Amino acid sequence: MRYKQVIVVRKDLGMSCGKLAVQVAHASLEAAEIVRRRMPDVYRMWREEGAKKVVVQVGSEEELMEVYREALERDLPAVLIRDAGLTELEPGTPSAVGIGPHEGERIDRVTGRLRLYR
Repeated sequence: MRYKQVIVVRKDLGMSCGKLAVQVAHASLEAAEIVRRRMPDVYRMWREEGAKKVVVQVGSEEELMEVYREALERDLPAVLIRDAGLTELEPGTPSAVGIGPHEGERIDRVTGRLRLYR
């Protein structure tokens, strides 16, 4: 597969499984929507290949922001998710970053060192 999307999630927040799922979904949908509008050919090819998604972890807000900045610096479509604060997290807490879909090789330059979320 050539295209993928990577969702980076903060492990240090100790989110419940349900909260984690919602943050990942927000990041995935918002990042995909950016690509659908700005790079429709990339979006279409990603979908045709099966819409691969990978969830990885970081241990702090600082690490999350570093990944987000690096993705933007490398001209990758990326979105930062800040929680609304209605349930488990304080309002405005950065919880996840969605990167892509885009060429997997390019995304791996930013996220390849990160561990899969466990």
